[in-house]
Amino acid sequence: MDSFHDTTGVDETLDPGDWADIQALSHRIVDDAVGYLRDVRYRPVWRDMPADVRAFFKSTLPHRPTPPAEVYGEVARNVMPYPMGNIHPRFWSWYMGSSNFTGALGDFLAAVQGSNLGGGNHAAGLMDSQVVNWMKEMLGFPASASGTLVSGGSMANIIGLTVARNAKAGVDVRERGVGAMPKPLRFYGSEQIHSCHRKAMEALGLGNRALRRIPTDAALRIDIDALKAAIAEDREAGFKPACLIGSAGTVNTGAIDDLAALAALAAEQDMWFHVDGCIGALIAIAPENKRLVAGIEQADSIALDPHKWLHAPFEAGCALVRDAAAHRNTFAVTPEYLESAPRGLASGEWLHDYGLQTSRGFRALKIWMALKEHGVEKFGRLIDQNIAQARYLTGLIEAEPALELMAPTTINIVSFRHRLKGASEEQLKAFNTEIMLRLQEEGIAALSDTTVRGQHCLRVAIANHRTRREDLDLLIREMLRLGRQATA
Repeated sequence: MDSFHDTTGVDETLDPGDWADIQALSHRIVDDAVGYLRDVRYRPVWRDMPADVRAFFKSTLPHRPTPPAEVYGEVARNVMPYPMGNIHPRFWSWYMGSSNFTGALGDFLAAVQGSNLGGGNHAAGLMDSQVVNWMKEMLGFPASASGTLVSGGSMANIIGLTVARNAKAGVDVRERGVGAMPKPLRFYGSEQIHSCHRKAMEALGLGNRALRRIPTDAALRIDIDALKAAIAEDREAGFKPACLIGSAGTVNTGAIDDLAALAALAAEQDMWFHVDGCIGALIAIAPENKRLVAGIEQADSIALDPHKWLHAPFEAGCALVRDAAAHRNTFAVTPEYLESAPRGLASGEWLHDYGLQTSRGFRALKIWMALKEHGVEKFGRLIDQNIAQARYLTGLIEAEPALELMAPTTINIVSFRHRLKGASEEQLKAFNTEIMLRLQEEGIAALSDTTVRGQHCLRVAIANHRTRREDLDLLIREMLRLGRQATA
């Protein structure tokens, strides 16, 4: 007899055998989760996993059941103490939001409800559309515009650029492919553009060379005159300039292109205007700084990330498209098994018609619950707070002779480094990298590094609602201490 086969004649299920036990365990998990977030400041930002924990993740496929309490115990011992660290107040690596407890509850409830957001007539689908409408309102887009929730900024950019390609192809590219286009398309962005745009060009069949990287000015914004010259040169060479990509916050320094000037140029040249706003689009809701993204409301499409400055738990991105018909026509497919019905479950809108995924998670609930709890005005103030903190850190750097600022601080990203007398660029890179790694390994703070205009630097991106100014004071003190240690 095969012991893995049921011989009782009773149908199996994944539901708990004892609901009271699972309820008690669930209460324990929630209690632990509250403590985990409440006390996050008092734990290391990051710590490396010991060998026995790493070995745990090489265990073989489980064939037999384990009691749920033991399963949670393994998670509590081997997963929860070793996070990436982005919920910690001194996590400033790359560019990430720091989550929020209400959003985590939203994720839990969304998973319990279990709806697939490919579409249909149910509450989760309506909430998905409602959250997209809220995003349109935040960015100044018309109510008639379209949008979709996606995994994050990379996918949101791919959505917008795919609509741009199809709108400017000069042929039914969905039916005939990019090889049928009468002229090769050209897209334009600054040399500081995010790497996801290269991936988009490759995925769209246009190739990396279809994306022209335009030089930047002293503030690391796209050089408008150089852009105009590149467009004219490409037209003369037989290409079709199709899309301008404006950066509402570059990943290296937070530089914001002149979005109003790009919108005007795109209109003049009959080009699509896409804004990569994954860093800074939501500055539009920040009362003290919204002027920095003036012109974003004129875009044809925008990519933004609720999991950054709306602090939704990962993952949550959003693509907005001004022309709703162009958006739907880029992705909609109606096979016989997904036809709409006059009423019932299939009478709702098919949300998969606005992107690449047919199966879609219920991302909207975690965003919706946090916005309802706090209100959009508080999120705007938190954005202003992070920008003010970055300016405060900039002042600390400028006041300290051992440190040097490496790029203008436009919003909440500060690029700087520790000086090393008489050192070459290679030695400076090694020295600053060592400081960065020691900050991580000692659990003090998480910074990332990058290269700006050929010079290596450290990078603090403050997209964190838990950060306080005393955390930034601590960072400077610890950097100076580690700098002294590294030179001893």
